[in-house]
Amino acid sequence: MRILIIEDEQKTAAYLQKGLTESGFIADIAHEGGEGLFLATTREYDLVILDVMLPGQDGWSVITRIRQNKIQTPVIFLTARDAVHDRVKGLELGADDYLVKPFSFSELLARMRAILRRGPNRQPEMLGIADLEINLLKHKAIRGGQLLDLTPKEFALLSLMTQRAGEVLSRTLIAEQVWDMNFDSDTNVVDVAIRRLRRKADDPFERKLIHTVRGVGYVLEER
Repeated sequence: MRILIIEDEQKTAAYLQKGLTESGFIADIAHEGGEGLFLATTREYDLVILDVMLPGQDGWSVITRIRQNKIQTPVIFLTARDAVHDRVKGLELGADDYLVKPFSFSELLARMRAILRRGPNRQPEMLGIADLEINLLKHKAIRGGQLLDLTPKEFALLSLMTQRAGEVLSRTLIAEQVWDMNFDSDTNVVDVAIRRLRRKADDPFERKLIHTVRGVGYVLEER
């Protein structure tokens, strides 16, 4: 799942990105309201974490424009503005939740998961193919009844392939979805990651699910 963090305080943004990445999410950062609005309205995100006090356009303006564009991506306000009327304003403008700084990361994560679980257009909690089961919210992958010991990137890679099972994914697409948007697809990072993932999720099992399509990319499917 991809999260957008719109936060001008660089330490807070870096802390959020690190925590979310370690929890299996992919997190992009915008330090200014206009930049955040552009990303929120031109790219697909599963959830937006939004500060109120931002340079350029403030958080009130950002969420207003997001909703005016008919974008229903869940939004959590994360801000030092703790007055009751601020909380009410944020929710009335279309936010799904409102959390005041200083905050507990575990509470933020729990609120995010609750929102992602209940949203009508959100991804399902569970994915599966053959004897592989993936819990997207708990960030667990099980194959043949065995819990797979995956790194956050390996989990993100396996989740992507499972969500798009049967579809051949190019290295460029995989790099864009799992790594930085500016990833250099000429490197062999994707191939190395696939090899490591195979060692954990495919090699110990008789039925192979991860297949190479020569000259194109990789596909997860039963054969």
